Amino acid sequence: MTVPRLFLPLACCVLGFGAASCGYHVTGAVSVLPKNVKTIAIPTFKNATTHYRLSEVITAAVAREFISRTRYKIVADPDNADAVLSGSVVNAFAYPTTFDPQTGRAAGVQVVVFLAFTLRDRATNAVLLDRPHMEFRQVYEISVNPAVYFDESDIAMDRLSRDVAHTVVSAVLENF
Repeated sequence: MTVPRLFLPLACCVLGFGAASCGYHVTGAVSVLPKNVKTIAIPTFKNATTHYRLSEVITAAVAREFISRTRYKIVADPDNADAVLSGSVVNAFAYPTTFDPQTGRAAGVQVVVFLAFTLRDRATNAVLLDRPHMEFRQVYEISVNPAVYFDESDIAMDRLSRDVAHTVVSAVLENF
């Protein structure tokens, strides 16, 4: 049995709509935030540690990640936003993980950062997402030869801040 050519466009249209409504979507393309949230304020995270500029680096990375992965407008001032993502670097420490056997000096260091963040709807002050205990780790090496010493701690902090940003934005987009 053949289908008349007149019905072929109609059949294709019905099949196309059926496939489009199957629920499949690309991660991050569909937001699960409330529909009223169009602008998110990300003020500089608080820093309860002695690590200089750590909170600024993490805040900037989170803002960049939101801009690159979402369509939300990102601002620093909470008065100009629908939701506010506030956070704090609760603790940070570093300890040696490997030692040079000849000199006994540290050759590898692990940095551990603990942070917390909360996303609130600014109009209702309702908590949309709360992550009070997050832990991130990053390892870097220290040259044991003083003549070629290169401080990798800043590079490790950049890597760590990107990990934090990816995790925070993923939590906001996918864990509601």
